[in-house]
Amino acid sequence: MNIESSQEVSGFVKAAGKKIVNGLGKEILLRGVGLGSWLLPEGYMWHFPEQGDRPRRIEKMITDLIGDNKAAEFWDLYYSRYTSEADIQKIAEEGFNSIRVPINARFLIEDGEPLRVKSERLEFIDQVIDWCRKYSLYVVLDLHGAPGGQTGANIDDSENDKPELFTDESNRRLTIALWRMLAERYKEDWIVAGYDLLNEPLPNWFAEYNDQVMPLYKDIIEAIREVDQRHMIILEGVHWATDWSIFDEVLDDNLMLQFHKYWSNPDTESIQVFLDKRDELQVPIYMGEGGENNTDWFAGAFQLYEDHDISWNFWTWKKLDCTNSPCSVNKPEDWELLIDYVQGGSQPDPLSAEKILWSYLDNLPFESCTYR
Repeated sequence: MNIESSQEVSGFVKAAGKKIVNGLGKEILLRGVGLGSWLLPEGYMWHFPEQGDRPRRIEKMITDLIGDNKAAEFWDLYYSRYTSEADIQKIAEEGFNSIRVPINARFLIEDGEPLRVKSERLEFIDQVIDWCRKYSLYVVLDLHGAPGGQTGANIDDSENDKPELFTDESNRRLTIALWRMLAERYKEDWIVAGYDLLNEPLPNWFAEYNDQVMPLYKDIIEAIREVDQRHMIILEGVHWATDWSIFDEVLDDNLMLQFHKYWSNPDTESIQVFLDKRDELQVPIYMGEGGENNTDWFAGAFQLYEDHDISWNFWTWKKLDCTNSPCSVNKPEDWELLIDYVQGGSQPDPLSAEKILWSYLDNLPFESCTYR
Protein backbone atom coordinates (compact mmCIF):
# COMPACT_ATOMS: atom_id res chain seq x y z
CA MET A 1 0.00 0.00 0.00
CA ASN A 2 1.22 3.48 -0.85
CA ILE A 3 1.36 5.42 2.45
CA GLU A 4 0.64 8.81 0.90
CA SER A 5 -2.32 7.38 -1.02
CA SER A 6 -3.77 5.74 2.08
CA GLN A 7 -3.74 9.12 3.84
CA GLU A 8 -5.47 10.79 0.89
CA VAL A 9 -8.05 8.06 0.40
CA SER A 10 -10.20 8.54 3.46
CA GLY A 11 -13.92 9.22 3.59
CA PHE A 12 -16.39 10.63 1.10
CA VAL A 13 -14.92 12.92 -1.57
CA LYS A 14 -16.65 16.29 -1.78
CA ALA A 15 -16.47 19.42 -3.88
CA ALA A 16 -15.36 22.50 -1.92
CA GLY A 17 -15.35 25.46 -4.25
CA LYS A 18 -12.80 24.75 -6.99
CA LYS A 19 -11.16 21.99 -4.93
CA ILE A 20 -12.11 18.53 -3.83
CA VAL A 21 -11.60 17.36 -0.26
CA ASN A 22 -11.64 13.94 1.35
CA GLY A 23 -13.51 12.87 4.47
CA LEU A 24 -10.85 14.47 6.66
CA GLY A 25 -11.34 17.82 4.93
CA LYS A 26 -7.93 17.52 3.25
CA GLU A 27 -7.59 18.90 -0.29
CA ILE A 28 -6.68 16.17 -2.77
CA LEU A 29 -6.37 15.56 -6.49
CA LEU A 30 -7.61 12.33 -8.00
CA ARG A 31 -4.69 10.72 -9.84
CA GLY A 32 -5.76 7.54 -11.52
CA VAL A 33 -6.00 5.10 -14.38
CA GLY A 34 -8.95 3.85 -16.38
CA LEU A 35 -9.81 0.18 -16.72
CA GLY A 36 -10.67 0.37 -20.42
CA SER A 37 -11.91 -2.74 -22.28
CA TRP A 38 -12.76 -4.66 -19.11
CA LEU A 39 -16.55 -4.30 -18.72
CA LEU A 40 -16.86 -2.69 -22.16
CA PRO A 41 -14.47 -4.46 -24.55
CA GLU A 42 -13.14 -2.05 -27.19
CA GLY A 43 -12.10 -3.53 -30.50
CA TYR A 44 -9.07 -1.30 -31.01
CA MET A 45 -7.59 -2.72 -27.80
CA TRP A 46 -7.88 -6.17 -29.42
CA HIS A 47 -6.34 -4.87 -32.69
CA PHE A 48 -9.68 -5.51 -34.42
CA PRO A 49 -10.89 -3.41 -37.37
CA GLU A 50 -14.29 -1.70 -37.63
CA GLN A 51 -16.09 -5.02 -38.12
CA GLY A 52 -15.06 -5.95 -34.55
CA ASP A 53 -14.89 -2.51 -32.97
CA ARG A 54 -17.42 -2.84 -30.12
CA PRO A 55 -18.66 -5.39 -27.57
CA ARG A 56 -21.68 -6.68 -29.50
CA ARG A 57 -19.56 -7.30 -32.61
CA ILE A 58 -16.78 -9.02 -30.65
CA GLU A 59 -19.40 -11.14 -28.85
CA LYS A 60 -21.00 -12.20 -32.14
CA MET A 61 -17.63 -13.13 -33.61
CA ILE A 62 -16.74 -15.33 -30.64
CA THR A 63 -20.17 -16.99 -30.58
CA ASP A 64 -19.97 -17.68 -34.31
CA LEU A 65 -16.53 -19.24 -33.85
CA ILE A 66 -17.00 -21.45 -30.80
CA GLY A 67 -20.76 -21.60 -30.06
CA ASP A 68 -22.95 -20.26 -27.27
CA ASN A 69 -21.71 -22.43 -24.39
CA LYS A 70 -18.01 -21.94 -25.00
CA ALA A 71 -18.60 -18.23 -25.63
CA ALA A 72 -20.34 -17.88 -22.24
CA GLU A 73 -17.37 -19.62 -20.61
CA PHE A 74 -14.97 -17.32 -22.46
CA TRP A 75 -16.65 -14.17 -21.17
CA ASP A 76 -16.84 -15.42 -17.58
CA LEU A 77 -13.09 -16.00 -17.67
CA TYR A 78 -12.42 -12.74 -19.50
CA TYR A 79 -14.19 -10.57 -16.91
CA SER A 80 -12.58 -12.39 -13.99
CA ARG A 81 -9.03 -12.21 -15.42
CA TYR A 82 -8.87 -8.83 -17.18
CA THR A 83 -8.90 -6.94 -13.89
CA SER A 84 -7.73 -8.83 -10.82
CA GLU A 85 -6.45 -8.03 -7.35
CA ALA A 86 -2.89 -8.03 -8.74
CA ASP A 87 -3.78 -5.19 -11.13
CA ILE A 88 -5.30 -3.11 -8.34
CA GLN A 89 -2.36 -3.78 -6.02
CA LYS A 90 0.10 -2.66 -8.71
CA ILE A 91 -1.89 0.50 -9.48
CA ALA A 92 -1.74 1.42 -5.79
CA GLU A 93 1.98 0.59 -5.56
CA GLU A 94 2.66 2.97 -8.45
CA GLY A 95 1.27 5.83 -6.37
CA PHE A 96 -2.13 6.32 -7.98
CA ASN A 97 -5.06 7.04 -5.66
CA SER A 98 -8.00 6.16 -7.89
CA ILE A 99 -9.36 4.15 -10.79
CA ARG A 100 -12.14 4.87 -13.28
CA VAL A 101 -14.35 1.89 -14.12
CA PRO A 102 -16.06 2.13 -17.53
CA ILE A 103 -19.38 0.23 -17.47
CA ASN A 104 -21.48 -0.97 -20.39
CA ALA A 105 -25.20 -0.96 -19.58
CA ARG A 106 -25.57 -4.21 -21.55
CA PHE A 107 -23.05 -5.78 -19.20
CA LEU A 108 -25.25 -4.97 -16.19
CA ILE A 109 -28.87 -5.02 -17.34
CA GLU A 110 -31.14 -6.90 -19.72
CA ASP A 111 -32.49 -5.16 -22.80
CA GLY A 112 -35.81 -3.37 -22.45
CA GLU A 113 -37.98 -2.13 -19.61
CA PRO A 114 -38.45 -2.52 -16.72
CA LEU A 115 -34.91 -2.42 -15.31
CA ARG A 116 -33.69 -6.00 -14.87
CA VAL A 117 -30.24 -6.27 -13.33
CA LYS A 118 -27.81 -9.12 -13.97
CA SER A 119 -26.96 -9.46 -10.29
CA GLU A 120 -24.01 -11.80 -10.90
CA ARG A 121 -22.40 -9.09 -13.03
CA LEU A 122 -22.69 -6.51 -10.26
CA GLU A 123 -20.41 -8.77 -8.24
CA PHE A 124 -17.48 -7.86 -10.51
CA ILE A 125 -17.95 -4.20 -9.58
CA ASP A 126 -18.38 -5.09 -5.90
CA GLN A 127 -15.16 -7.09 -6.06
CA VAL A 128 -13.05 -4.32 -7.60
CA ILE A 129 -14.45 -1.87 -5.03
CA ASP A 130 -13.41 -4.26 -2.24
CA TRP A 131 -9.88 -4.51 -3.67
CA CYS A 132 -9.70 -0.73 -3.92
CA ARG A 133 -10.76 -0.45 -0.28
CA LYS A 134 -7.94 -2.86 0.63
CA TYR A 135 -5.29 -0.95 -1.34
CA SER A 136 -6.61 2.61 -0.76
CA LEU A 137 -7.86 3.64 -4.19
CA TYR A 138 -10.98 5.69 -4.81
CA VAL A 139 -13.34 4.37 -7.51
CA VAL A 140 -15.10 6.47 -10.13
CA LEU A 141 -18.07 4.64 -11.65
CA ASP A 142 -18.36 5.65 -15.32
CA LEU A 143 -21.40 4.84 -17.48
CA HIS A 144 -19.37 4.35 -20.65
CA GLY A 145 -22.15 2.76 -22.66
CA ALA A 146 -25.63 3.97 -21.70
CA PRO A 147 -28.81 2.17 -22.78
CA GLY A 148 -29.23 2.87 -26.49
CA GLY A 149 -25.85 4.60 -26.65
CA GLN A 150 -25.07 8.23 -25.83
CA THR A 151 -22.60 8.80 -28.69
CA GLY A 152 -23.85 6.71 -31.60
CA ALA A 153 -20.33 5.33 -32.04
CA ASN A 154 -18.38 2.16 -31.27
CA ILE A 155 -17.21 3.41 -27.86
CA ASP A 156 -20.67 3.04 -26.29
CA ASP A 157 -21.52 -0.29 -27.99
CA SER A 158 -24.07 1.49 -30.19
CA GLU A 159 -26.26 -0.94 -32.15
CA ASN A 160 -27.18 1.29 -35.09
CA ASP A 161 -24.53 4.05 -34.95
CA LYS A 162 -27.12 6.45 -33.56
CA PRO A 163 -27.34 8.00 -30.06
CA GLU A 164 -30.55 6.17 -29.22
CA LEU A 165 -30.38 7.28 -25.60
CA PHE A 166 -31.65 10.60 -26.95
CA THR A 167 -34.12 9.28 -29.54
CA ASP A 168 -35.91 6.60 -27.50
CA GLU A 169 -37.63 7.60 -24.28
CA SER A 170 -37.38 4.06 -22.87
CA ASN A 171 -33.57 4.25 -23.02
CA ARG A 172 -33.72 7.54 -21.15
CA ARG A 173 -35.87 5.99 -18.43
CA LEU A 174 -33.57 2.96 -18.21
CA THR A 175 -30.51 5.18 -17.78
CA ILE A 176 -32.14 7.08 -14.93
CA ALA A 177 -33.26 3.83 -13.29
CA LEU A 178 -29.81 2.29 -13.70
CA TRP A 179 -28.13 5.21 -11.94
CA ARG A 180 -30.73 5.16 -9.17
CA MET A 181 -30.02 1.44 -8.65
CA LEU A 182 -26.24 2.00 -8.52
CA ALA A 183 -26.65 4.92 -6.10
CA GLU A 184 -28.89 2.84 -3.86
CA ARG A 185 -26.33 0.04 -3.86
CA TYR A 186 -23.25 2.15 -3.15
CA LYS A 187 -24.71 5.04 -1.14
CA GLU A 188 -22.83 4.07 2.04
CA ASP A 189 -19.55 3.22 0.33
CA TRP A 190 -17.10 6.13 0.54
CA ILE A 191 -14.39 4.32 -1.45
CA VAL A 192 -16.61 5.18 -4.44
CA ALA A 193 -15.50 8.75 -5.17
CA GLY A 194 -18.31 9.66 -7.53
CA TYR A 195 -20.70 8.91 -10.35
CA ASP A 196 -19.57 9.81 -13.90
CA LEU A 197 -23.05 9.99 -15.44
CA LEU A 198 -22.29 9.71 -19.18
CA ASN A 199 -19.05 9.17 -21.04
CA GLU A 200 -18.46 11.56 -23.96
CA PRO A 201 -22.08 12.22 -24.98
CA LEU A 202 -22.93 13.35 -28.52
CA PRO A 203 -20.11 14.05 -30.95
CA ASN A 204 -20.55 17.14 -33.10
CA TRP A 205 -22.32 15.28 -35.89
CA PHE A 206 -25.17 14.57 -33.46
CA ALA A 207 -25.16 18.08 -31.94
CA GLU A 208 -28.88 18.42 -32.75
CA TYR A 209 -29.48 16.53 -29.47
CA ASN A 210 -27.14 18.68 -27.33
CA ASP A 211 -30.03 20.51 -25.70
CA GLN A 212 -31.20 17.19 -24.21
CA VAL A 213 -28.02 16.51 -22.23
CA MET A 214 -28.48 18.93 -19.31
CA PRO A 215 -32.16 18.01 -18.79
CA LEU A 216 -31.13 14.34 -18.67
CA TYR A 217 -28.32 15.13 -16.22
CA LYS A 218 -30.86 16.93 -14.02
CA ASP A 219 -33.21 13.95 -14.03
CA ILE A 220 -30.41 11.48 -13.25
CA ILE A 221 -29.14 13.67 -10.40
CA GLU A 222 -32.66 13.95 -8.98
CA ALA A 223 -33.03 10.16 -9.03
CA ILE A 224 -29.62 9.66 -7.40
CA ARG A 225 -30.33 12.24 -4.71
CA GLU A 226 -33.56 10.48 -3.76
CA VAL A 227 -31.40 7.66 -2.34
CA ASP A 228 -27.86 9.05 -2.01
CA GLN A 229 -27.01 12.57 -0.84
CA ARG A 230 -23.27 12.09 -0.37
CA HIS A 231 -21.54 10.94 -3.54
CA MET A 232 -19.98 13.39 -5.95
CA ILE A 233 -21.67 13.88 -9.33
CA ILE A 234 -19.31 14.08 -12.33
CA LEU A 235 -20.55 15.60 -15.60
CA GLU A 236 -18.88 15.46 -19.01
CA GLY A 237 -19.30 17.94 -21.82
CA VAL A 238 -20.47 17.06 -25.31
CA HIS A 239 -18.22 16.20 -28.28
CA TRP A 240 -15.94 13.66 -26.55
CA ALA A 241 -16.29 15.66 -23.29
CA THR A 242 -14.40 18.62 -24.81
CA ASP A 243 -17.31 21.06 -25.38
CA TRP A 244 -18.39 22.64 -22.12
CA SER A 245 -20.73 25.22 -23.66
CA ILE A 246 -23.69 23.22 -22.27
CA PHE A 247 -22.64 24.06 -18.71
CA ASP A 248 -24.26 27.32 -17.70
CA GLU A 249 -25.45 26.37 -14.21
CA VAL A 250 -24.35 24.21 -11.29
CA LEU A 251 -26.82 21.34 -10.96
CA ASP A 252 -25.70 20.07 -7.56
CA ASP A 253 -23.66 21.30 -4.60
CA ASN A 254 -21.32 18.29 -4.86
CA LEU A 255 -20.33 18.42 -8.50
CA MET A 256 -17.21 18.09 -10.66
CA LEU A 257 -16.90 18.79 -14.40
CA GLN A 258 -14.90 16.44 -16.60
CA PHE A 259 -13.04 16.93 -19.87
CA HIS A 260 -10.98 14.50 -21.96
CA LYS A 261 -7.74 15.27 -23.75
CA TYR A 262 -6.16 13.43 -26.66
CA TRP A 263 -3.74 14.45 -29.41
CA SER A 264 -3.75 18.23 -28.86
CA ASN A 265 -0.65 19.92 -27.45
CA PRO A 266 -0.23 19.55 -23.67
CA ASP A 267 -0.16 23.28 -22.98
CA THR A 268 -2.22 25.76 -20.96
CA GLU A 269 -3.78 27.27 -24.07
CA SER A 270 -5.35 23.91 -24.94
CA ILE A 271 -7.19 23.70 -21.60
CA GLN A 272 -7.88 27.39 -21.01
CA VAL A 273 -11.60 27.02 -21.77
CA PHE A 274 -11.88 24.50 -18.93
CA LEU A 275 -9.94 26.69 -16.51
CA ASP A 276 -12.24 29.59 -17.38
CA LYS A 277 -15.35 27.50 -16.74
CA ARG A 278 -13.92 26.40 -13.39
CA ASP A 279 -13.54 30.05 -12.40
CA GLU A 280 -16.99 30.93 -13.70
CA LEU A 281 -18.89 28.13 -11.94
CA GLN A 282 -16.56 27.65 -8.94
CA VAL A 283 -16.44 23.85 -9.26
CA PRO A 284 -13.54 21.40 -9.38
CA ILE A 285 -12.53 19.95 -12.76
CA TYR A 286 -11.20 16.56 -13.85
CA MET A 287 -9.30 15.35 -16.89
CA GLY A 288 -11.07 12.01 -16.75
CA GLU A 289 -9.53 10.36 -19.79
CA GLY A 290 -6.35 10.96 -21.78
CA GLY A 291 -3.46 8.96 -23.12
CA GLU A 292 -3.03 6.77 -26.23
CA ASN A 293 0.10 8.72 -27.13
CA ASN A 294 3.79 8.49 -26.24
CA THR A 295 5.71 8.94 -23.02
CA ASP A 296 6.91 12.47 -23.87
CA TRP A 297 3.31 13.58 -24.38
CA PHE A 298 2.24 11.83 -21.17
CA ALA A 299 4.94 13.60 -19.17
CA GLY A 300 3.91 17.00 -20.51
CA ALA A 301 0.17 16.45 -20.21
CA PHE A 302 0.03 15.05 -16.70
CA GLN A 303 2.45 17.66 -15.36
CA LEU A 304 0.17 20.27 -16.94
CA TYR A 305 -2.80 19.01 -14.90
CA GLU A 306 -0.72 19.01 -11.73
CA ASP A 307 0.41 22.59 -12.40
CA HIS A 308 -3.21 23.70 -12.72
CA ASP A 309 -4.60 21.71 -9.78
CA ILE A 310 -6.67 19.41 -12.02
CA SER A 311 -7.52 15.83 -11.09
CA TRP A 312 -6.59 13.38 -13.85
CA ASN A 313 -6.98 9.82 -15.06
CA PHE A 314 -4.77 7.95 -17.54
CA TRP A 315 -6.35 5.91 -20.35
CA THR A 316 -5.77 3.01 -20.25
CA TRP A 317 -4.20 0.45 -17.90
CA LYS A 318 -4.09 -2.66 -20.13
CA LYS A 319 -4.46 -3.61 -23.78
CA LEU A 320 -3.16 -6.09 -26.32
CA ASP A 321 0.42 -5.87 -27.61
CA CYS A 322 1.13 -2.20 -26.93
CA THR A 323 3.89 0.15 -25.81
CA ASN A 324 1.76 3.06 -24.53
CA SER A 325 -0.14 1.40 -21.68
CA PRO A 326 1.50 0.10 -18.49
CA CYS A 327 0.21 -3.44 -19.08
CA SER A 328 0.65 -5.08 -22.48
CA VAL A 329 -1.23 -8.34 -23.05
CA ASN A 330 1.07 -10.61 -25.04
CA LYS A 331 -0.43 -11.41 -28.44
CA PRO A 332 -1.39 -15.07 -28.92
CA GLU A 333 0.01 -17.07 -31.79
CA ASP A 334 -2.27 -16.95 -34.87
CA TRP A 335 -4.18 -13.89 -33.59
CA GLU A 336 -4.14 -12.59 -37.18
CA LEU A 337 -6.53 -15.41 -38.13
CA LEU A 338 -9.21 -13.72 -35.99
CA ILE A 339 -8.47 -10.32 -37.51
CA ASP A 340 -8.70 -11.83 -41.00
CA TYR A 341 -11.97 -13.59 -40.16
CA VAL A 342 -13.67 -10.51 -38.75
CA GLN A 343 -12.76 -8.68 -41.97
CA GLY A 344 -14.54 -11.31 -44.04
CA GLY A 345 -11.80 -13.90 -44.45
CA SER A 346 -12.06 -17.64 -43.94
CA GLN A 347 -13.44 -18.91 -40.64
CA PRO A 348 -11.03 -20.80 -38.40
CA ASP A 349 -12.32 -24.21 -37.31
CA PRO A 350 -13.77 -24.27 -33.77
CA LEU A 351 -10.78 -26.04 -32.21
CA SER A 352 -8.27 -23.61 -33.70
CA ALA A 353 -10.41 -20.61 -32.70
CA GLU A 354 -10.78 -21.94 -29.18
CA LYS A 355 -7.02 -22.46 -28.89
CA ILE A 356 -6.34 -18.85 -29.94
CA LEU A 357 -9.01 -17.41 -27.65
CA TRP A 358 -7.95 -19.44 -24.62
CA SER A 359 -4.35 -18.45 -25.22
CA TYR A 360 -5.56 -14.84 -25.06
CA LEU A 361 -7.35 -15.57 -21.77
CA ASP A 362 -4.16 -17.14 -20.39
CA ASN A 363 -2.27 -13.96 -21.27
CA LEU A 364 -4.76 -11.56 -19.62
CA PRO A 365 -3.80 -11.77 -15.92
CA PHE A 366 -1.38 -9.12 -14.69
CA GLU A 367 1.27 -11.75 -13.94
CA SER A 368 1.25 -12.87 -17.59
CA CYS A 369 1.43 -9.37 -19.11
CA THR A 370 4.49 -7.43 -20.17
CA TYR A 371 4.69 -4.57 -17.67
CA ARG A 372 6.16 -1.28 -18.86
